[in-house]
Amino acid sequence: MVDGVATAWFDAPSLIEGAALAGRIVELSAEILVDLRATGLQVRLDSPEHAEAVSAAARDLELAANPAVLQRLSVVLESANPPVVRGFWQRVLDYAPGEDGGLADPLRRDPAVRIRQSTEPRPLRNRIHLDVVRPAAAVEQASLGEASGPYGVCHTDPDGNEVDLVPGDVLGEKIGTADWQAVFSAMACYRITSPTQQRDLAAAAAALADETGFPLLVDLRPGLVIIDSGKDQWEDDAHGLELDFTDLAGNLQTAARELGATADPGLPRFAQLFLDASDVAAVRAFWVAVLGYTHDRRAGVSDIHDPRRLNPVLVFQELDASEIERRRQRNRIHFELAVPSDLAQTRLATTIAAGGRLLDESENRWHLADPEGNELVIVTGA
Repeated sequence: MVDGVATAWFDAPSLIEGAALAGRIVELSAEILVDLRATGLQVRLDSPEHAEAVSAAARDLELAANPAVLQRLSVVLESANPPVVRGFWQRVLDYAPGEDGGLADPLRRDPAVRIRQSTEPRPLRNRIHLDVVRPAAAVEQASLGEASGPYGVCHTDPDGNEVDLVPGDVLGEKIGTADWQAVFSAMACYRITSPTQQRDLAAAAAALADETGFPLLVDLRPGLVIIDSGKDQWEDDAHGLELDFTDLAGNLQTAARELGATADPGLPRFAQLFLDASDVAAVRAFWVAVLGYTHDRRAGVSDIHDPRRLNPVLVFQELDASEIERRRQRNRIHFELAVPSDLAQTRLATTIAAGGRLLDESENRWHLADPEGNELVIVTGA
């Protein structure tokens, strides 16, 4: 159980072999969530009753489970007025109300936003903010008012928490990539009408990506197939391949249309988490260790990412060391990391070994801080 959902990861040597398992899974239930990656696939069940059948299908294809990699990172906002703050972020993200009073991505890809009551005064700017990229029409429809900041995209909620809400764009001028949006990632979301269509599109996408060696992300959702490059990976210098991604995107679009899938250009969304730090190297090293993340391969880029690209990218920028009061103030935003119960103590030990401080603990819950006071809560169970 990860964040209340029965979850498994199965290692696979290629997208094609992972897609073979995904195809069997979607025939069990249209509500099962599958995140297909070049190294395997994550499966989140609508009902634990399907767990045995999924595991049997994986064994039949000789794909082994690897529970050590399972985790789910979410964002927590502390607010004196949760309903007002919730309304702001619902417009920003186009999320649905969550069962816990927070907000959840209807596509169940981007991090959940949890909102907790707090009366602690924290008047200065956070050291954490979010970047959200959505199609330009969706950004306009959010109606957040006049933006600020050096790029003219920064908005603040009623508590002063910041988001850079960035309008995306089409992926180039080619008719052959008209289904695609550039939202930091290159992404196309296809509506499908049957499990067979979903299975066949996932298999076609896997075959096309494996042919080029590109580590494509293919997410299967009820009535949807989401095809994604990963952040910046569509750019030539990001992946080290001799590949023009728009050529692959065009082939993927052709395959999707031939199978009768219909693009929904309003759905793409990318969200990442931004941390200001006076010692970027030390803080980044902490989060790499705690989350098992990987550095971006490009020089001068501060991003770290989930090697399976199942959790949000973290980006770091330098904070002026003279801003002493801002550095001392507790953020109004912190992160929550859900892990399987039997892995919690290992993750806790890793966090402390990386320089984390244990602030508080209760049953199935450990509250920690990184070397500059950014907070993380490790949770287990439902």
